[in-house]
Amino acid sequence: MKALFYGSDAREQKYITDKIKERGIPVEPVFYPKALPQGATPDDSQAEILSVFVDSVVDKEMIEKLPNLKCIATRSTGFDHIDLAASGARGIVVTNVPSYGENTVAEYAFALLLTLSRKISQAYERVRETGSFSFEGLEGFDLFGKTLGVIGTGRIGKHAIKIGNGFSMKVLGFDAFPNPALATELGFTYDTFENVLAKSDVVTIHVPYMKETHHLINEKAFTSMKPGAYLINTSRGAVVDTDALIRALQKGTLGGAGLDVLEEEGIVKDEMKFLVEGHPNAENLKIALENHVLIDLPNVVITPHNAFNTREGKERILATTVDNIAAFMAKKPINIVAPHA
Repeated sequence: MKALFYGSDAREQKYITDKIKERGIPVEPVFYPKALPQGATPDDSQAEILSVFVDSVVDKEMIEKLPNLKCIATRSTGFDHIDLAASGARGIVVTNVPSYGENTVAEYAFALLLTLSRKISQAYERVRETGSFSFEGLEGFDLFGKTLGVIGTGRIGKHAIKIGNGFSMKVLGFDAFPNPALATELGFTYDTFENVLAKSDVVTIHVPYMKETHHLINEKAFTSMKPGAYLINTSRGAVVDTDALIRALQKGTLGGAGLDVLEEEGIVKDEMKFLVEGHPNAENLKIALENHVLIDLPNVVITPHNAFNTREGKERILATTVDNIAAFMAKKPINIVAPHA
């Protein structure tokens, strides 16, 4: 059985190949270093297994171009880049990596926060670009004693709480499904969504993207937030309403934002392509332009969906993906997010 792996570098390819051989999985892996091009026909349309990352869109059109497809193994926790209805209608098994970077993403959230709280990026650029060692204008703030609001207290949120405790922050949590035992174990308090926003000096988001979390952080949410609070988002871009975020930053009601994800981040990455080949729909283009405004704000740090990107985290992703393919081949699939017709 042939498996197409899109968006994998040489080291990842070797790791996957070695694992497949080591376990004797009857799969022939075929690798492509770049993401699956949207709208294009896959290089081998007869393949039965497809493995992608979040930058490859597997929509209904793409699924129709793979008539023999039986399994989509996404190398990510999120799966909003895959049309589950279309895959479910075909009986295609979709698997994900539910746990690979619990600590990895949480650590990155605090890297963004510390970059903002201590103005590290401005300090670094000043020394590098001008040679000046002046600390004028670089005054930051302590995390010690501040209130950390964790939206989503699952696998990643749990580690964010632990790290917050390490900084001696007071931690408040919100979750659609609270875990009282976890609150007791880690010494934090659950509260309502509105109260967590109102009381927190820093709000960090660790929820999956779905219909219920689309624009969870919107105009009303920003209005509820403590004046001057900071927002950290390492989950998905569309959890935050870009319009409302920009207004909150420009008004000064939000002190700053650390963003590893953006709404329509694919458009920002491929904007030159759209300038040459034609632009997307007006709303998406508007969001792309707004993202440029965010990039230019001095109290905003933006990184390229990089929170997952550690050696250990990626090896856990690859190992779980191979496990998922092996289980599918054995007709005992694990980590299933579809069929979902």
